[in-house]
Amino acid sequence: MEGMAVKSGFWPGKRIFVTGHTGFKGGWLSLWLKILGAKVHGYSLPPPTDPNFFTEVGLIREMANHTIADISDKDALIRIMQSTEPEIVFHLAAQSLVRSSYVDPVATYGTNVMGTVHLLESVRLTPSVRAVVIITSDKCYDNRGWVWGYREKDLLGGFDPYASSKACAELVTSAYRHSFFEKSGVAVASARSGNVIGGGDWATDRLLPDFLRAMDRNQTLNIRFPEAVRPWQHVLEPLSGYLTLAEHLYEEGQSFAEAWNFGPEEIDAKSVRWIVDQLSAAVPGVRWEQVNTDQPYETHFLKLDSSKARIRLGWRPRWRLETALAKTLEWHMAWRRGANMKALTLAQIAEYSAAESNDEQIPI
Repeated sequence: MEGMAVKSGFWPGKRIFVTGHTGFKGGWLSLWLKILGAKVHGYSLPPPTDPNFFTEVGLIREMANHTIADISDKDALIRIMQSTEPEIVFHLAAQSLVRSSYVDPVATYGTNVMGTVHLLESVRLTPSVRAVVIITSDKCYDNRGWVWGYREKDLLGGFDPYASSKACAELVTSAYRHSFFEKSGVAVASARSGNVIGGGDWATDRLLPDFLRAMDRNQTLNIRFPEAVRPWQHVLEPLSGYLTLAEHLYEEGQSFAEAWNFGPEEIDAKSVRWIVDQLSAAVPGVRWEQVNTDQPYETHFLKLDSSKARIRLGWRPRWRLETALAKTLEWHMAWRRGANMKALTLAQIAEYSAAESNDEQIPI
């Protein structure tokens, strides 16, 4: 099963509900679903940055339904979900930044924990739903600083509000699955991916967007923890995992209703310093320096073990980290030139879909 591609024949005509479709990952997922032939209904706050992926690719024209609303508004969420009658739900709406969780922990828990409760309660009240994928984070694990990857059976935890809110979302998902969905036949799974990169991400306090902003403005890039190791991967890697998982949930049900890791090859868990040095070599003139002021705590070492997804889902990464970096730079440079970003994004999705494995890499 290794290297199995997303089943293009599965998706045409499927009714899909995506929360967070105006965000970076949600936008890429919604566009991919659209070109697969699905009818995509989105529910989200307005795009979180200006510029943003949603606007730059003209995604609003691709949506079957586009609702701007807050995941904290349970009644609105229930109403919209019931009216669109989705068969498959992807939940990506979240407060997704570690440092922002220190600034506003209450909002972080409200969105990531109660938002997940509201989503699952909406599913419980919508009879059309057959499969649900709840997107959490690789940071949901109780990080012990291990040199090996975390597996789905390892303890949940989280030092900072963001990480612990994602662990809480996992517990909420498990409780709803066992209390309600096993009995009703709705297959609910959670998905944990690595540090995603790719074109169209302008978030603050993320390494690649920060690097590209420094490049665009001819400024020095400030780095907090250059030796921190993370499981970096292109955004299309976990999205292919979410799609493959949803197919199995829809067709085979409860046997796949559990937690899943979608991380890169172990060799692609690299330090921040390695990433910045690679990018700086590709874009001469960008300078960086370490910030020595007090910073909120962040874990220094994190890897994921995705063996279960490879063995049971036939999923595996297709692009090595060098290729992921090259594709991120390609997207951003094209955007700076004023290129057709929808066409470029579709070309990258097609190239990724055609790749056999991650053995090939494109130098940056």
